[in-house]
Amino acid sequence: MAKKISMNRAVHGAVRRDLQRFLVALSAFPAGDHRRAGQLAGAWANFDVQLADHHESEHEIVWPALLAIGASAEVIAAMDAEHAVVDDALAEVRSAMDRLHASAALGDAEEARAAMLRLQEVTVAHFEHEEVEVEPITKDHRDAPEVHEIAKKFGRRLTPVKAGRFIAWMLDGATDQERAAVTREIPAPVVRIIGGIFGRSYRRKIAPVWKT
Repeated sequence: MAKKISMNRAVHGAVRRDLQRFLVALSAFPAGDHRRAGQLAGAWANFDVQLADHHESEHEIVWPALLAIGASAEVIAAMDAEHAVVDDALAEVRSAMDRLHASAALGDAEEARAAMLRLQEVTVAHFEHEEVEVEPITKDHRDAPEVHEIAKKFGRRLTPVKAGRFIAWMLDGATDQERAAVTREIPAPVVRIIGGIFGRSYRRKIAPVWKT
């Protein structure tokens, strides 16, 4: 039987997938192809929003809950410091992807790939640290009210449009474990209806980018 994973790890899986997809796409970028540059810019805009939302939610919801159930301030400070490193790398990729979108030049694609590789390195390092340091705390306190409130508060931050795109993005290429984590935390009717209706734009505009 496959080991259950948390929703947090499922989100991390979606981020890891996209980062690898970008690296592959940028390595094969056809010089002067403005259409492809536009496709990648659209996919980047979605990814940028998803990762920024994930980190903002952790700051606003998860870290206070962890402190309430006994996590050390040092652990939270370390997570915040790593977020700052990721944010700096994100800013570099934003600039590089903007340049590529405007120019469709092979040199800009190479620079964007180098920036993306740096982002992958710092993001994966942060995720690995978080999964080791933070997840055992929430697992050990799974019955605490503060932990139960995390998923509810995450849900309240999302409009139907954002929720639909989030669900569609999460499930695009997800493993069976990751899909199971999503459906454990998000009621099946929400996945089917909200993800079905409001995830259409992701499935129509973003998912095909990775099939090219």
